[in-house]
Amino acid sequence: MQIAVSGGKGGTGKSTVAVNLAIALREYFDLALADLDVEAPNDHILLGVKLQNEEPVHMFMPRFDYSKCIKCRKCAEVCGENAIITMRDGTPFLMPALCSGCGACEIVCPVTGAILEGEKLMGHTYFTETPYEFPLVTGKLLEGEERAMPIVTAAKKRAKALNKELLLVDTAAGTSNTVSKALEDSKLLIAVTEPTPLGLHDLTLILELAKLMGIEAWVVVNRADIGEKKRVKEIVQKYNAGIVGEIPYSEAIIRSYVKGEPIVLTDKKEAKIFKDLAERVANYLG
Repeated sequence: MQIAVSGGKGGTGKSTVAVNLAIALREYFDLALADLDVEAPNDHILLGVKLQNEEPVHMFMPRFDYSKCIKCRKCAEVCGENAIITMRDGTPFLMPALCSGCGACEIVCPVTGAILEGEKLMGHTYFTETPYEFPLVTGKLLEGEERAMPIVTAAKKRAKALNKELLLVDTAAGTSNTVSKALEDSKLLIAVTEPTPLGLHDLTLILELAKLMGIEAWVVVNRADIGEKKRVKEIVQKYNAGIVGEIPYSEAIIRSYVKGEPIVLTDKKEAKIFKDLAERVANYLG
């Protein structure tokens, strides 16, 4: 089974919810946590662990054998990213920053061996044992790279290969294709929001995405005591979702975040919020 923690807006506390929920859920399931926010993964920081067992993620990138190239221009014509340009005589050149690694150029090339399979390092995945009885799989995009999808796909594949009873996925912010890829196969989406104008706007987007993907959606309102909670309820009702948790603006949570010590393990009153959410998730999943 897979569930996901997401949220349209960044900075709503999505990773805080994911980490504390994972720790609370270990009472019910043999689980793994996957941090698929590959441009800014921080679950390992909140768990107080260092990333381990690094594996590279490469993307296909064409290389031209000019001794075999017949300068037919077909590779440039088929390239949807306009990553291949040709000189007046038809000689092709690649602009690596634009290449998406789709391989269409290699497929249409009429001369075997004129386009060779090269590769480009895009980032890494990590498998890290945690002191909380579950492993963490992390994807991390190289700085300066723009294409996160290969890393999300590789990290999710590595997490699924663990064959755990439950996979808890922490997605990136927004509703991009990498978020939808992370959400695929989820039985439940827990959307973390805040009662601010931007939070409300992006909550609508993530609930719309859940509806399109046919995923049950619940909502957790962070910093619930500082904004328009009434508007959150209106949006939640519109999408037939439900508010399953309200987290107040809390100095205790901020301190636990800074220290890398999950608050669910403390005796603070805020810990009960995550324990109650875990129990509700466990009952829903059966």
